[in-house]
This record gives sequence, C-alpha cells and structure tokens, in this order.
Amino acid sequence: MAETILLEIVTPLRKLLSREVDEVTAPGRDGDFGVLAGHTPFLTTLRPGEIVYRKGSETGVLAVSGGYAEVLPDKTTILVDAAETDSEISTEAARTELQKAEDALKALSQEDPAYAQTIDKVEYAQAKLRVKERK
Repeated sequence: MAETILLEIVTPLRKLLSREVDEVTAPGRDGDFGVLAGHTPFLTTLRPGEIVYRKGSETGVLAVSGGYAEVLPDKTTILVDAAETDSEISTEAARTELQKAEDALKALSQEDPAYAQTIDKVEYAQAKLRVKERK
C-alpha cells in the first residue's frame, strides 16, 4: 500500500496544487476530517476554512471557499470556487472582506436566502486571516 496520497486542489480558474502528501485535513460541512493513504472512499461537501497538508516535517496550509472533496485510497481531490495560499492573501484585503461580510450579515435575517452565502463569506475571510497568521 502506498504511503502517500496525491492531493489536488482545483478552482474554476486553475489547479492550485497537485502534490504527494502524507496527510490532509479539510473543513467538511459537518466537521473537519483527516485523510491518510488507504482511506475509505467518500464524497463530501466542504465549508469555507483551511486545508492543511503534511509531507514529512513540511506543513502547508491554504484558505478555501466552500466546495467538494472526493477521497480515494490514493488520491484526494478538492474542488472549490476559490482558494488562496499564504503568499496570495493580503491581510488588509481579508480584513476589509470580513468587515463587509459582517456588516451585510447584520442587515439579514436568518430566513433570508442570502444569509447562508453571507455566513460563508465571513468564514472564508476568517480562514484567510488564520492562514496569514500562521506564517
């Protein structure tokens, strides 16, 4: 059995990452989950958050918007609307996004169709700031 898995992170605009890794942690809609080589196959939705991957002693992290993950024994594919690495994130821009999303959220009721999308915007901006703070 292989010791590593292929991790691919894809947005509509680009393939952000294609790399052999030892383990992956992702933000599932119902909670974070981890993947190692040989994992049981499954398909799940993702909430905005951070993808953390490790290869040996090296750890990588990036912020992702909501999307989907397909886990296979030897490969994990993450499909998201948006994803950013630490070097692509502007702290100032992420803080501005967070403030705008929080302000928009205050004007919405939980029954409003835009409420869930606005929560996702808040969570994605928060994830960007957490990724930036890690470095």
